[in-house]
Amino acid sequence: MTLEVERTEQTPWTILHIQGELDLVSSPEIRRQVHDAVAVGRRDLVLDLSGVVFCDSSGVGVLIAARRLLHSCRGRLRLILPARGAAEGSHVNRVLAALGVRRLFEVYEDVTTATDGETRPLSA
Repeated sequence: MTLEVERTEQTPWTILHIQGELDLVSSPEIRRQVHDAVAVGRRDLVLDLSGVVFCDSSGVGVLIAARRLLHSCRGRLRLILPARGAAEGSHVNRVLAALGVRRLFEVYEDVTTATDGETRPLSA
């Protein structure tokens, strides 16, 4: 399965809708997309991982690196990880939880709740 990334803007948020596998081959593309957004002054990012069906340690590494980058420039990173079904992103949620890093991220159920400014993140 190939990786597809669609970028949308919902001021002040930049949303990267990611579909496919987040692994050793595709992780550099996500890293590039995050760096490109930050390079043009976008400091608030939502990574919509609801379409990610597989994530390995390289994928987790790129998520942690994105968090670190945005934190260093006083930005915000939010993840979309729906709770139901692998096709909806629960695989990524399970991987992050199994590695003990899920608590590092602000996780939301969908883009609407991640960008509305009033909804609290889902608990780890």
